[in-house]
Amino acid sequence: MVDVLPWLISVGSPLASAWAGAGDLGALLLAEASEAELEPLVLASVLLSLITVYLAAKIGGELCARINLPPVLGELVGGVLVGVSALHLIVFPEGGTEMGSALLRLVEATTDVGPDALMTIFRGESEVVSVLAELGVIILLFEIGLESDLKELIRVGPQAAVVAVVGVVVPFALGTVGLIAVFNIATVPAIFAGAALTATSIGITAKVLAELQRLSSKEGQIIIGAAVLDDVLGIIVLAVVASLAKTGEVEILNVVYLVAGAAVFLIGSIFLGRLLSPLFVALVEQMKTRGQVITSSLVFAFLLSYIAAAIQLEAILGAFAAGLILAETSKRKELEEQISPIADMLVPVFFVTVGARTDISVLNPLEPGNREGLIIASFLVLVAIVGKVVTGFAVFGQPDINRLAIGVGMVPRGEVGLVFAGVGSASGVLSESLEAAIIVMVILTTFLAPPLLRLVFKQEPGGGSPDGEQSVDAPPGEDAALSSSS
Repeated sequence: MVDVLPWLISVGSPLASAWAGAGDLGALLLAEASEAELEPLVLASVLLSLITVYLAAKIGGELCARINLPPVLGELVGGVLVGVSALHLIVFPEGGTEMGSALLRLVEATTDVGPDALMTIFRGESEVVSVLAELGVIILLFEIGLESDLKELIRVGPQAAVVAVVGVVVPFALGTVGLIAVFNIATVPAIFAGAALTATSIGITAKVLAELQRLSSKEGQIIIGAAVLDDVLGIIVLAVVASLAKTGEVEILNVVYLVAGAAVFLIGSIFLGRLLSPLFVALVEQMKTRGQVITSSLVFAFLLSYIAAAIQLEAILGAFAAGLILAETSKRKELEEQISPIADMLVPVFFVTVGARTDISVLNPLEPGNREGLIIASFLVLVAIVGKVVTGFAVFGQPDINRLAIGVGMVPRGEVGLVFAGVGSASGVLSESLEAAIIVMVILTTFLAPPLLRLVFKQEPGGGSPDGEQSVDAPPGEDAALSSSS
């Protein structure tokens, strides 16, 4: 019977096609059955990962809080410990980990799945955790928007724009020229590394500002406004250098599209949102079901996030804009209370995964291959810190403002810097030493900025805001909402 099928195929019999089709259908059905059997194991693996994430976040956050350090720093360190640098409990396929996480060994030991099925579980679990982390940063920026004062952001807009532009131009120019002139790095890789210096992690800085109850201060509003603009400018720079790395030339039309899209989206969404917000409030007040405020608000935030992502901007910009708009409505206080538990659940996933993805083995000077990268990294770290600290001194018309705090608040690169490193690595434009140097720069600026930010604010006379008083726009407990997520 086995020899019949080749003969039927050779004579072109329709029976052969039916026979072969039946075989393909059988294989497809088996594959679907196998995936269905693995779904409970994927869920179990996700649950194990979330247990690890929350334990790492809480233990790290509590330890840092007890030694007077920002809890967000503890979440990042906890992520490093459970990630690729130490315990390998939370790892991701794109990080080059082929064997999966140590948690999968537990799944393998308690089930009879094979290696192929185990990798399917690993990829599914990693994808779910990554999506939860992205939702976490979206919720974080939405909450930050609620905590921010749109009128104050508009008032400090010119100062924030100056800070953002200086914070992009200075480190980019210093980094690119220095790498070419001092280290003889080729032009395209040097431009890419210089571009990685332009980023600012709004999530990390804003979290620390909230913990310090400085989100509504003049410094906090300038930092947040500048960081938002930094994200927009960083996206444009990333698109330009990625195009340069792939084609050797910059696509001017793409740059113009990104600039125009960012301006139209940010200004247009806030303008239209403020016009339509009374209709939103009226609609919510007519609803009789449970959770009408939080559900409707999340729909609005996710809609703006989708629009931002669809026009090649960051989704977090849409979430931030949604928070700013809803903060102007009468539902602000109620929404702040209802979003806090969601933030407590999702935001730690974001910060722990940022730490988990960071490989600090590139800091080991005993490895000969790391030494060149460490030398370049020392230069990049210096430029990264100086290039952002000087931004505070570009603020005009504010004689009593804490300029050093503004500059330090712009220092952390965080997940944004890791995006630059990841794109550069995927494009093949970065050498191993240069890629390692960028990662070291991201690690050090991310971990140094939170305690430095707390230190420079403590040096102010009177403790509170720069004038010694709490901002009238933010009652003492209001800016602390985000700190509960630690």
